[in-house]
Amino acid sequence: MMRVERLIALRYLRSKQQTQFINIIMLVSVVGITVGVAALIVVLSVFNGFNKVVTDVLVGFDPHIRVLPATGKSFGRVDSILKVMALVPRVQAASPYVEHKALVVSKGGNRVVVIKGVIDSTAGEVSGVVKATALGKFSLRTERGVPGIVVGLALADRLGIVVGSEVTVVSPVGVDAMIVQYSQPDMRKFVVTGIFDSRNKEYDSHFAFVSLDVAARLFRYAKNVSGIEVRLQNIEESEQVQARLQALLGDELSVMTWYDLHKDLYSVMKIERWGAYIILCLIIGVASFNMLGSLAMGVMEKRRDIGVLKALGLNARRIVKLFMFEGILVGVLGTLLGIGIGLFVCYLQMEYHLFPLDPSVYIIDAIPVDIRWSDFVAVGFASMLLSSLAAFYPARQAGKLLPVDAIRWE
Repeated sequence: MMRVERLIALRYLRSKQQTQFINIIMLVSVVGITVGVAALIVVLSVFNGFNKVVTDVLVGFDPHIRVLPATGKSFGRVDSILKVMALVPRVQAASPYVEHKALVVSKGGNRVVVIKGVIDSTAGEVSGVVKATALGKFSLRTERGVPGIVVGLALADRLGIVVGSEVTVVSPVGVDAMIVQYSQPDMRKFVVTGIFDSRNKEYDSHFAFVSLDVAARLFRYAKNVSGIEVRLQNIEESEQVQARLQALLGDELSVMTWYDLHKDLYSVMKIERWGAYIILCLIIGVASFNMLGSLAMGVMEKRRDIGVLKALGLNARRIVKLFMFEGILVGVLGTLLGIGIGLFVCYLQMEYHLFPLDPSVYIIDAIPVDIRWSDFVAVGFASMLLSSLAAFYPARQAGKLLPVDAIRWE
């Protein structure tokens, strides 16, 4: 059976005898909570969507784990390190690389970019650059004997080059000695064999790929490398594999996950997400404050009822429960309506792209949405907590009211 205080609370909410002004304020409270909860659900889902898009773009180009020297710019013992990595479960592939800044010169211009020397047969196993090659093919050797180079789409536009164009890469290594000796810097001609589109303008305008042995000679790395890129069977296991590799490789090398490589970006996104969560919670807070006012006025209006209930044996604790339950019911109603509306808006955006984006400007054609049930729990908890806190003060005041005082004022 329903407890008496809950039954009375329901009757109060449905009562037509209650002052119209109080009913309006209570309705505004429900609407406010509904709007706040719906906005939170939609905004958090959009943040999740953008986070997923960014992760897909970054991880699609970068490896899951990167092994770097703890000090300096390069390290050796590559073969022995690769053998150790092969023994680690969940490691799908590993490939060394050489990375250095250099000047790329073409007939259409010049630009300082990051030249990355990779093994073309294994580059596609640890990075998405091979799949991202939009024009030509990812081939770092040519039949003419001139080494091949694969550049980003934005870089190709900047330099005015196409597949088959020749470019010259000028190495900055040893430039101080060259100035003293009046000698020319190390340079090498390349043929553009492919152009990639990673959907990330930062990568597309600043990266170019050549073969590992050519890069090692051009930048005087000998048998050393800048790092080793690792692809895992499951990206969710990055931290576990990182800890395992760090223990095996020692302190001379630093093992970093994809998240570590872009930690600043994700930190900013996390701060923005929390900022939006707090700001939109204020909407629910304002609506809850309205509910506090309507409940307080309701307590004043129902002083005689409270006095009669206490005279009939209903103690202060149960009076508090009665008005707490009334406030919680308002919170539950607003929260459920808000969740339903938020979920419906997210569904419409996912299925019908209500808010499109220009794909020529952005890498996506609509605002992304990623629904996570943990957000529903967080939003529901915040809404119910604020509603309960708002209901507590008027409920407590109702519990303190003495039967004699309540009836005397009528």
